Amino acid sequence: MSCSCSTVSEGKTSGCQNNGGCATGGCNKLNVFDWLSGMDMPTHQQNDLVEVRFKNGRKEFFRNVDNLDIVTGEAIVVDVPGGHHLGYVSLQGELVRLQMNKKKVADDDQIRRIYRKATLNDIEKANEVRKREMPALYRTRQIIEELGLQMKLTDIEFQSDDSKATFYYSANDRVDFRDLIKRLAAEFRIRVEMRQISIRQEAGRLGGIGSCGRELCCSTWLTDFKNVSTSAARYQNLSLNPSKLSGQCGRLKCCLNYELDTYLEYLEDIPKVNKLKTKIGLAKLQKTDIFRKIMWFNYGDENQWHAVSILRVKEILAMNKAGNEPESLVDNEIVVIETKINSDLDKMDQKFQKKDAKKRVKQYKKRKENPALKDGNHLQARKKKPFRPEKSKFRPPHQQPGKDA
Repeated sequence: MSCSCSTVSEGKTSGCQNNGGCATGGCNKLNVFDWLSGMDMPTHQQNDLVEVRFKNGRKEFFRNVDNLDIVTGEAIVVDVPGGHHLGYVSLQGELVRLQMNKKKVADDDQIRRIYRKATLNDIEKANEVRKREMPALYRTRQIIEELGLQMKLTDIEFQSDDSKATFYYSANDRVDFRDLIKRLAAEFRIRVEMRQISIRQEAGRLGGIGSCGRELCCSTWLTDFKNVSTSAARYQNLSLNPSKLSGQCGRLKCCLNYELDTYLEYLEDIPKVNKLKTKIGLAKLQKTDIFRKIMWFNYGDENQWHAVSILRVKEILAMNKAGNEPESLVDNEIVVIETKINSDLDKMDQKFQKKDAKKRVKQYKKRKENPALKDGNHLQARKKKPFRPEKSKFRPPHQQPGKDA
């Protein structure tokens, strides 16, 4: 599978050569799969709408008025307010209309058109303009610090015709950046647009690796950011540790909502109880296994936990409500069999542990028999073999076979 990076060298895709992250903002950023690409749509249902991807996964919709023969992944020049911009086709066909309905974009005259296919000169100019983004980012952060503005600059996107730059920032409160715009316009001699984004959108634009070892969901496929509360962690019996529940953005992880509906469905059958009354004593709830429907109780300060099924817990609750107390929880105590994962690896570890034990016993016996080994002087215990030149591999030239002495 070839690289889909937009960096082109000598007419071929060469990749950005930036190990660990995409320098062009295009690799694996909100990729889509056109599952209708191999199907011919009826003529009356075909549309001229095209989804175009720009830097860091930003996507917009354009109209192919001139019926250009374009393919997915091809570079094109599109019409934007005040000039033109270079982007890459990410989706076309009937799925574009579904994407527009999802993002609530109206199919009207406000959708701009595609100019033409991008030439090699267009791509080279866009790459030259893009080289200005990182120096401009560092310089803008210095200006923000000089002005004392409470904002965090995340990213800068220069338009391909070098006539406009969009500055993406995040801030907790409203920021008065009128002086900042004047200084930026005078510094870079370009039209400036300030666009505020949320903390989660900032993480999606920058990208990164989550604690699961995979790329962030917000930078690969997640576009709708729903509210995540601490109650989602409580329902799943997770410890309320901010360092473990927070993502790269500093907010609660979006993945806490993925399995929440399943947990809520199983929690409907689990009774809400903290203590059970028995004749032995008061049993306190210590742990609940939601999916296996098992609850663990203990008496007082004892360390032994008793696994009780949910049916038994409901039965005891009904007895306590009627004023009765069962003999104990063990009347219907279940035996929990812990399943071991990778049992074959455990057997292998035990095998090598036995070998290591036998080896240690042999070494102990040798040290006991040979007093020189007790002090750790292994060289003295070795028997020095006399040097025998006739058996040595390295002989002088006059002693080698076939040579005169």
